[in-house]
Amino acid sequence: MRFLFDSFWRAAVYCLRPRVMALSLLPLLLIGLIAWAAGYLWWTPAVASVQQSLQSSDWLGLLWGWLRQFGVSDAAGALAPLLVVVAATPVIVLLAVLAVAVLMTPALVRLVAERRFPSLERKRGGSFIASLAWSLGSTLAALLALLISVPLWLVPPLVLVLPPLIWGWLTYRVMTFDALAEHASKEERLTLVSRHRLQLLGMGVLCGYLGAAPGIVWASGVVFAAAFIVLVPVAIWIYTLVFAFSSLWFTHYALAALEQLRRERGEFAAGAADVPPVVPSPSSAVRITADAPAPQAPASSSDAP
Repeated sequence: MRFLFDSFWRAAVYCLRPRVMALSLLPLLLIGLIAWAAGYLWWTPAVASVQQSLQSSDWLGLLWGWLRQFGVSDAAGALAPLLVVVAATPVIVLLAVLAVAVLMTPALVRLVAERRFPSLERKRGGSFIASLAWSLGSTLAALLALLISVPLWLVPPLVLVLPPLIWGWLTYRVMTFDALAEHASKEERLTLVSRHRLQLLGMGVLCGYLGAAPGIVWASGVVFAAAFIVLVPVAIWIYTLVFAFSSLWFTHYALAALEQLRRERGEFAAGAADVPPVVPSPSSAVRITADAPAPQAPASSSDAP
C-alpha cells in the first residue's frame, strides 16, 4: 500500500510539469485528426442511420407518441447524436490508450527514471516492437470484450461497471508492460506482475473510471451535438491527461517495486557499488599537503651528548 499511495501523489505532481503537459498534446493531435476525419466521413450517415432505426422501431413508436403529447416532436432526432457519441466513446478511449502507450509512455518512463531512479540498471526485457505488439493485442482483446458486453449495457448497473472494468484491464496490461520494458528483464517483469497483480489491476480499474468521466460529461446534454467539433478535441485532451497520469502512476509504482525486488536479491546494492571513487582535485591535494606536519630532520651527531 505504501507504493500505491506514494506513486499516486508523485504521478499527480508530475502531471503539472510543462514537459508532461507538452507531451499530452502529441496524442491529442493524432487522435483529434482521426476523430475529425471519422466525423467528416461518417458523422452525418451514422446519425441519420441511428435516427432512422429509432423512428422505424415498433416498440419505440409508443414512446415517441407519448413524448409528442408533451410537446417533444423530434425526440429521435435529438437522441440519435447522443447515441452515436456514446457508441464512439469506447473507441476514442482505446485509441487514447494506444496513442499514449506508443508516443507518451516511453518519454514519461525516461523522465521518471532520470529524476528518481538514475542508478537503476536497464535490462531491456521488452523491445519497442514487443511493446507495440502487446498493446495492439491487448487493445483488440478489449475491443472484443466491449462488443460482447454491449447487450449487458442495457442493464443500468452494468453500464457503469463493465466498460471501466474493461478499460482498467487494458490500462493495467499496457501500462505495466511499458513501464517495465526498458528496466526489467522478462523474468523480473513476470515476477512483479505476479506479486503486485491485485494492486496493478486496481490502479487500472481506477484509471478506467477516471477515463469514463469525460464520456459522462459528453452525454449530459443535447448541446454537445452542436459543439461537436469543439468539444471532441477538448474531451480527447482530458482523456490523454488521464492516461498520462495513468502512465506516470504505473511507472512510479513499477520502478519502485523493481528497485525493491533487486534490493531483496542483493542486485541493487552490487550495482550501487560501481559508483566511481571521488578523486580529489589538485587544489585539495595542495591544501592537504600544506596542512600536513613538516617532516622532522634527523638529529646530527654533534647534538648527541
